[in-house]
Amino acid sequence: MARHVVATAGEIPPGGRKIVTVRGREIGIFNHGGEYFALLNRCPHQGGELCRGTLVGLVTSREPGRFDYSRPGEMLKCPWHGWEYDIRTGQSWCDPNDTRVKAYEVTVEPGETLARGPFVAETFAVSVEQDYIVVEV
Repeated sequence: MARHVVATAGEIPPGGRKIVTVRGREIGIFNHGGEYFALLNRCPHQGGELCRGTLVGLVTSREPGRFDYSRPGEMLKCPWHGWEYDIRTGQSWCDPNDTRVKAYEVTVEPGETLARGPFVAETFAVSVEQDYIVVEV
């Protein structure tokens, strides 16, 4: 799996997010109290831009009329229909057995480590066929 540098740690303040494009995929990077999480910016329910939604907490109930609020800022609410997803795992809380959004591994690394490489340039095969230039991707 390829690694991609997407931001400096200072670009995403606690409680903040940044949406980046990596290999044609929009991914939301979230900073929750110094921990970073990444989710695909597409709600599996109907394709909304999930990572533009509101961060909320988890509301549970053991009995009618009694509610418990926990995990503030860890649930991402889709702006289209309100489906909620755990930013840590991508699990849906509307359909937890069958629906989840793609979650990506995130690490924070010192810049000096990244500057050492190894660096690998992406190359593509090129050939000329009857005056047409063809690039294989």
